[in-house]
Amino acid sequence: MREFLHGKFFMAVLQRIAPKIHHEQTIIHYSMKRFYLGITLSLSVFLSSCDSLKQIASVGLSEFEMATGLRDALSQGLFRGFDAFADPNGNPLVRFAFPGDAAKIEKTLRDFGMDKMVDQVTAKFTRAMSSAITAAKPIFLNSVKKMSIGDAASILVTDNLHAATDYFKTTMSPELMTSFRPIVDSTVKTEGANKDWSNIVNVYNKMPFINKPLESNLTDFIAARAIDAMFISVAQEEENIRTKYEFRKTDMMKKAFAYADEQLKKKNQQTK
Repeated sequence: MREFLHGKFFMAVLQRIAPKIHHEQTIIHYSMKRFYLGITLSLSVFLSSCDSLKQIASVGLSEFEMATGLRDALSQGLFRGFDAFADPNGNPLVRFAFPGDAAKIEKTLRDFGMDKMVDQVTAKFTRAMSSAITAAKPIFLNSVKKMSIGDAASILVTDNLHAATDYFKTTMSPELMTSFRPIVDSTVKTEGANKDWSNIVNVYNKMPFINKPLESNLTDFIAARAIDAMFISVAQEEENIRTKYEFRKTDMMKKAFAYADEQLKKKNQQTK
């Protein structure tokens, strides 16, 4: 009798808790389904992205698309240069340096007790270059927009990591210099750097054993140095764009340089 009652009691308890167990199993089953579904969707999105990149790379590009991707890369490099000139402190690339053997000239002047004048003229010319680049932003950006890219494919698909910059520099330097020179001349005068430079020139050129006197006007030198510094910044950014996907900020850049990567890969495989 006691065994019968125990059995009956057990069955009663089981009947009460069975729905809860079933409910919890259902929740667990549903959660596992959602977990596996999430993984499946994430994996499919990842594979889809990879397929999209492969499709972009394998589909041929028009000359216009190639040129647009190259222009985007050059413009991005210019903005890197603008940022460097906006904060020239601690960056030797965008600081003023004496023409010719800069280190030797500066040492000679400091040896003659002209430390203050050297520091002053360096700071003024550095600020003048920075101001000139800021004022000339539209000139640099427009030069990229109107640049004619005759053979975009050869510039895009190449082992030369600075091919676009080299082309930009070769085709646009004379025009940039012509437009940029008067801006530099204005900022140099605004900073008063020309007067300080005249004082240095008068002292330095009278020193004994000076083989090459300093030039009295540095407008062309400053303009050329600033433009060269901009091209260096553009070249560095182009190299990043060609070698690192995360630097390709526009859709056209991604498309153009993915195509270049694929073509170079095929070319290298054929030569093996």
